[in-house]
Amino acid sequence: MEKREVTSPVFRDPNRDLEERVRDLVARLSLEEKISQMVYFSSALSRVGIPEYNWWNECLHGVARAGVATVFPQAIGLAASFNQELVEKVASAIADEARAKHHEFARKEDRGIYKGLTFWSPNLNIFRDPRWGRGQETYGEDPYLVGRLGVAFIRGLQGDHPKYLKVAACAKHYAVHSGPENLRHEFDAVVSRKDLRETYLPAFRDAVIESKVESVMGAYNRVNGEPACASPTLLQKILREEWGFDGHVVSDCGAIEDIHKHHKYTSSPEESAALAVNNGCDLNCGRIFTYLQKAVEQGLITEETIDQAVTRLLKTRFKLGMFDPPEDVPYANIPYEVNDSPEHRRLALQAARESIVLLKNEGGMLPLNREEIKSIAVIGPNADSKEILLGNYFGVPSQYVTPLSGIREVAGPGVRILYAEGCDLTTTTPGFWGEKPTSGFAEAIAAVERADVAIMCLGISPELEGEEGAVANSDGGGDRLSLELPGMQEELLKAVAMVGKPVILALFNGSPLAINWAQEKIPAIIEAWYPGEEGGRALAEVIFGDYNPAGRLPVTFVKSLDQLPAFTDYSMKGRTYRYMQEEPLYPFGYGLSYTTFTYTGLTLSKSQFIIGEDQEVKVLVQVKNEGPVAGDEVIQLYLRHVQASVVTPRWELQAFKRLTLAPGEKQEVEFTLRPRQMAVVDETGAFRLEPGEIRLYVGGRQPDARSYALAGTEVLETGLILSGETLILEN
Repeated sequence: MEKREVTSPVFRDPNRDLEERVRDLVARLSLEEKISQMVYFSSALSRVGIPEYNWWNECLHGVARAGVATVFPQAIGLAASFNQELVEKVASAIADEARAKHHEFARKEDRGIYKGLTFWSPNLNIFRDPRWGRGQETYGEDPYLVGRLGVAFIRGLQGDHPKYLKVAACAKHYAVHSGPENLRHEFDAVVSRKDLRETYLPAFRDAVIESKVESVMGAYNRVNGEPACASPTLLQKILREEWGFDGHVVSDCGAIEDIHKHHKYTSSPEESAALAVNNGCDLNCGRIFTYLQKAVEQGLITEETIDQAVTRLLKTRFKLGMFDPPEDVPYANIPYEVNDSPEHRRLALQAARESIVLLKNEGGMLPLNREEIKSIAVIGPNADSKEILLGNYFGVPSQYVTPLSGIREVAGPGVRILYAEGCDLTTTTPGFWGEKPTSGFAEAIAAVERADVAIMCLGISPELEGEEGAVANSDGGGDRLSLELPGMQEELLKAVAMVGKPVILALFNGSPLAINWAQEKIPAIIEAWYPGEEGGRALAEVIFGDYNPAGRLPVTFVKSLDQLPAFTDYSMKGRTYRYMQEEPLYPFGYGLSYTTFTYTGLTLSKSQFIIGEDQEVKVLVQVKNEGPVAGDEVIQLYLRHVQASVVTPRWELQAFKRLTLAPGEKQEVEFTLRPRQMAVVDETGAFRLEPGEIRLYVGGRQPDARSYALAGTEVLETGLILSGETLILEN
C-alpha cells in the first residue's frame, strides 16, 4: 500500500506569512467557534488542536495576581522618576517574569485567568483630578510625560524581536476616562475637540504610532454621547483610520453590558454586542459577546465582520508564538528563575530610589548623620505597613521591606529604633469598647521623647483609593472625597511636633495630599508614593544620604479642593499646571536635591523656524553639579506660545532628561523640538503650526513663581520665532 504524506495545516507552519496563517485558521472555524474566541475566557478549539486561553492579565508595576513576582513602584511613582530608560528597563523585567511564569504554568496545564501573555497595561489616562482613585495607575497629569513613559513601558513589555512579541501590551482606558468611579458605568464625559486632541488623546496616539502597541482597551464611560467601547469616532475614525492601528481592541470589564444596562444606548445584549464589534471592538472582557450568534441571526452583524475581529485577535496570538514550536520562540525559553530574581529586586530598589521626591528640606536637615544620631522614633500607621508598598494591581513580593524595617537596617547597629503606630489611617471616633482614636498618641510621644529625631510615616493606602468596588472604606466608589490626611494623622503629627524634636514626614500615597500645615511647620518632607517591595530600604537610603533624591512630581499638589473645578467637568480649564491659575501647594515637575545644579549656555540651532521648510530645532544647555555630592538632575524644557490665535496652556513640558553628575561635573544636554511640539491646537482639534514667538524655558523645574519660591533655582529662557504661513498638521 502506498504511504500518504501527512502535511500540517498552513496555520501551523511558522515559515508561512502571518496573514496567510491567520486566514487559514479562521477559515477552518465555525461561527460558534469564532465567537468563542471573542470573550476573554476563550474556549479550547479542540478540533484544530488549540488549548483554551484567558486573555485577562495585569502588569501595571509587576506581574499581578499570579503569585510571587517582583513588585516595582506603582505607576505614579515610576512617573516621578522622569526616567524613560528606567521605565523601559522595568517593563522588560516584568515581561521576562511574565513569560517565565506563563510557560511554567502552561507546562502544568494551568491556563486560567492571569496566566496569559496579553497584559492590560499601561494606563495612559490623564490624571486630571486628584480625587480619582485610579490616578495612582497613571503616569500623571501631563500629556507629554504620559506619552513618553507610556511608549517606554510598551516597548519594554513587547520587546524588539522582528517576528515575536515578548508580551502584548494594552493602552487603556481609551479614552477621556478619569472618574468619578461611582459614575463610570453611566457617565458621559463631554469634552471639547480641543481638549480631546490636546490633552486626552496624545499619549494614546504615541502608543499606537511610536511603540506599535498591540492592544487598546476602551473605557466604561461614553465620550460625547458615544459609548467608548463602541464609538465610531474613537475606534474607527481616530484609532484605525487616522492612526493606522492594526492591533485588537478589548472592552473594559463589563463595559459592553453597560451599553444597554446603564447607558441605555441600546435595548438588548445582542444590540450592544453588535454595536461594539461593528465599530471595532474585538474582544469582550465580559460575556455579552456570547450573544453575537443571536445578533447574526437578527441581522445586526455579519459573519464577515466577526471574521475581521477574530482575525485581529488570532494575529496577536500568532505574534506571541502560541502556535509555533517553543524552540522557535526566543521568549519561550526565558527560565523560570528570572522571576523574583536578585537582579530584579535590585532594579525594584533602584526604581524606588528614583521615584522618591524630596518636597522640603529646611536648613538642610536631611540627610541624617549616623554619627550624630543615637536613636530614632519611627511613628505612624504606614511605618510598618505592607499594603502601602503595593498600590493596586499588584503581585506578591517574597520579601517586604517596610519603612520601619528599611530604617532599622540602613541606620545600622549603632542607632536605636523606637516604633509606635500612634493611630490608624482613618479612625476619628471612639471604638466599640470606648477606646479613643488618640489612644496611641501617648506611646508615640513617649518614643519621640526618647529619640533624637522622629520619622513620621503617614498618608493613605490602597484601602482608601482605587477602583470602584476594590476600596472597602470609600464612599466615593474608590475616589477620595478629601485631600487631607485622614483620621487623626494630622493631630498625631502636631502632637509629635510639640515634643520639640526634629521631625521628618514621609508620605505614602498614590495621589496628592493637601498637607498645608506640614509644609508650614515640618522641616523635612519626603514623598514616597507606593514604592514597591524595596520601598522601605529606598526611603531609608534617602534619609541617611546613601542616595540623593531627584524625583519630580508628575501631578500638581493643590492646597484645597476649592482650587478645582467640579469632578465631573472634563474641560481642562483650571486643571493641571497647564491651565490652573491658582497657586498650588507643590507644582508639577517640582523636587529638591541634596546638591545644587546650575544651567548655562542655553542655545538653539536656529533662532527662526520656517514653517513648512524646517523640520526641527535643537536645544542645547550645559548643566553642572555645583555641590559636594553626586546626584541626579531632571532637566525639563517647557514651551509657551506668546502670540497664538487660540487659548494655549500657560506653558507645557516638551522635553526632559534625567542624568547623573558627580560633584563639579558638567554635561551638555541636547533636546530636539519637532513641528508637532510647536503647534497649537485650535477649537476644531486641529494642530496648527502658526507664525509667532515661542518662549522656551529650561531648568530643573517649571518656570512658575511657586516652584521658584520652593526650590530657589533659576530657569533659563530664550525665544524662537516661527515665520511663514500657518500649516495644519496631520492628526
